[in-house]
Amino acid sequence: MTLDRKLHVAVLMGGWANERPVSLMSGAGVAEALEQRGHRVTRIDMDRQVAARLAEAAPDVVFNALHGVPGEDGTVQGLMDLMGLAYTHSGLATSVIAIDKQLTKNALVPHGIPMPGGRIVRSEELFERDPLPRPYVLKPVNEGSSVGVAIVTDASNYANPIARDAMGPWQEFAELLAEPYIKGREMTAAVVDFADGARALAVTELIPKSGFYDFDAKYTDGLTEHVCPADLPGRIADLCLDYALRAHKLLGCRGCSRTDFRWDEELGEDGLFVLETNTQPGMTPLSLVPEQARHIGMDYGILVETIIAAALRHFGREGAHG
Repeated sequence: MTLDRKLHVAVLMGGWANERPVSLMSGAGVAEALEQRGHRVTRIDMDRQVAARLAEAAPDVVFNALHGVPGEDGTVQGLMDLMGLAYTHSGLATSVIAIDKQLTKNALVPHGIPMPGGRIVRSEELFERDPLPRPYVLKPVNEGSSVGVAIVTDASNYANPIARDAMGPWQEFAELLAEPYIKGREMTAAVVDFADGARALAVTELIPKSGFYDFDAKYTDGLTEHVCPADLPGRIADLCLDYALRAHKLLGCRGCSRTDFRWDEELGEDGLFVLETNTQPGMTPLSLVPEQARHIGMDYGILVETIIAAALRHFGREGAHG
């Protein structure tokens, strides 16, 4: 996939979410790759004047390298829709649903995609009783990159019930999603939109050197081993690829997405669960989508252009062929 002309691309990055540092790294990588391929790039570190800055830039297309709220939850997508801008990755409705873990379950589970059970709880409730039998997981409903995730076990130092002064996501969020803890292995699979349709790239197993695959493990070099392709039974690998592609399509994702899994080997196929689908996965040097693209022989610059080409096709703008 190549772009058939040189474009003016605004790379939107930064913002004020917890994932700002990751977004800046993603945006820098994208901008450098585009410049190396001869495109004109305007870097925009998002602030409250983002609409005026986008209007002033007047790009052919916006590469949305934002992560978290408000760049991944539909807010910026709605703004760019109003401005008539072509932009990469998913649109407003998909972004609203996919960033909300409960809405994602509502969209995927009825179609046969397995996800953990659980319920939304008020953080105040946690100081009175556990919402689920231990071990269980608490996570914000609409944050990414494992921001604010806590695993509550009998051995954890949160007390039982959780103490009000214990450090955890209940200090920051009024509501949390409580899910049963799924033991086992962590995997992920990326999906990219090509000219001839969406394809799942590969399955990567993520093996943290210690603890679990939290924010630091994701973005600190050396803290997590990436095994790509994952050493899995063929049926499990095929299911991961199938679920990732189906989630991408059911949610209406565009450009690329990445779906995360947990697998309890003792339960076989019944132990595989989708955790979430990321509509704007990272594009940093440590990120999983570029790594999987390399595995299938696609270098970083071609990956970036492929994502842009998908946006141009969606918005009916000339500039791509494949």
